[in-house]
Amino acid sequence: MESSPESRARVAEAEPFGPLAAEYDDWFDGAGKLIFATEVKAFQEILAFLPKPWLEVGVGSGRFAQALGIGSGIDPSAKLLDMASRRGINVRLGRGEQQIFSAASFGTVFLIVTLCFLNTVPSVLREVYRILTADGRIVVGLVLKESPWGEFYRNKKKQGHRFYKYANFYRYDEVVTFLEQSGFSIEKVISTLFQKPGEVKKLELPRDGFFPAAGFVVIMAGKKASERTLVNLR
Repeated sequence: MESSPESRARVAEAEPFGPLAAEYDDWFDGAGKLIFATEVKAFQEILAFLPKPWLEVGVGSGRFAQALGIGSGIDPSAKLLDMASRRGINVRLGRGEQQIFSAASFGTVFLIVTLCFLNTVPSVLREVYRILTADGRIVVGLVLKESPWGEFYRNKKKQGHRFYKYANFYRYDEVVTFLEQSGFSIEKVISTLFQKPGEVKKLELPRDGFFPAAGFVVIMAGKKASERTLVNLR
């Protein structure tokens, strides 16, 4: 479903990250280079299990989409989408709760460092459920509240950091509840980034399962359906 020019304009005006687009994107080549590579490696553990086509909600400048081979993305920032488009991503201006796509349009939907910036988590997850195929997957990558990195970013939020003042961090059990109440069942969890903030010196290998000390967690979930056999990931 196409959004009108008026609604697209309202989305763009409401987007707080537009003026910081260049600074945000530069982080991936600078201070965040090793962190980004470590997070990408965690996602690579599950890519082979994910049905296509793929969409990233909150695609930003397309860094993760390009690295992981995600073909499409939506984001409320026109400036960030311009960067993503130049990286070869098929982009649409919009927010995750908007009905931009037809039902059952995608095999996998990614939300990578997006959940903490959503105003309405349940409504976005319900929309993701709608646009996924019956055997589709949702993949969430995020920093959890109980981790050292969660504490680090929450302190930045308290200090009015230009990015993190907009963020709301969640515990692992809260994210699981969000997903389950939206009709999803957890199938796989990957944890990484055990090096503490300011101490990241090397690329890390991901670990299976949830670890509270992990700075970054990847959660894969499928639609709850008794007639569907869950993929065997062992």
